[in-house]
Amino acid sequence: MPSTHRERHGSTNTGWLRAAVMGANDGIVSTSSLIVGVAAAQTTHANILIAGVAGLVSGAMSMAAGEYISVSSQKDAEHAAIRRERTELAMDHESETEELTNIYVSRGLDYALAEQVAQQLMRRDPLGAHTRDELGITETNKARPLQAAVASAATFALGAALPLMVVMFSPMQMISRVVAASSLISLALLGALAARTGGASMLKGAMRVTFWSALAMIATAAIGTLFR
Repeated sequence: MPSTHRERHGSTNTGWLRAAVMGANDGIVSTSSLIVGVAAAQTTHANILIAGVAGLVSGAMSMAAGEYISVSSQKDAEHAAIRRERTELAMDHESETEELTNIYVSRGLDYALAEQVAQQLMRRDPLGAHTRDELGITETNKARPLQAAVASAATFALGAALPLMVVMFSPMQMISRVVAASSLISLALLGALAARTGGASMLKGAMRVTFWSALAMIATAAIGTLFR
C-alpha cells in the first residue's frame, strides 16, 4: 500500500523564499536609506515623503523588470534545452535510453534496475523523463517570468511601505532616527524569519541583513549631509 507520508524540508522553500525576502529586504533598505539620506540634507517633510514614494515606485518597477528579464532568459534556455532533447530522442532513441540508465546508476541504482526503469519511462514519456532527470526541469521549478516579476514588485512595494508610513507619522526632527531604527528592527526580524524557514541560524540571518542595511543607511546619511 502506497504511503501517504510527506516530509517537509527547508530546502523546498528556498525558491519562493529567496524572491520574497529579496524583494521585501530591498524595499526596506533602499527606501529607508533614501529617506535617511534626504532627511540628512535637512529638507522639508513633504520632500522626504515625495522622495520615498518615488523610490517605492521606481524600485518596484526596477525589480519587476529585472526579474522578468532574468527569468525570461532562463525560460528561453529551458525551451532551447527541451527542443534539443526532443531532437536527440527522435534521432537516437537507444542512446538516450542508455543516457537515462547511466543517470539512475549514478544516483545509486544497480545497472539492471536502472536500465529497467529507464526503458519503462522511455516507453511512457521519454521527453518528460529526460526533461526531469537529465535537465532538472520540473513543474515546480520551471521559469515563470510574469509571476516572478509581479511577486518581486509586490514584495518590494510592501517592504518600502514600512519606512514611508514611519515618515508620515513621525515629527520632522526624528525622521532619520525613527526610520533607521524601525527599518533595522524589521530587517532583523525578516532575516531571522527567512533563516528559520530555510532551517539556518536565526541569529546569523538577522545579523547579516542588519549589518549591511545599517551600512547602506550610514552611507546615504553621509551623502545627505554634504548637501545641507
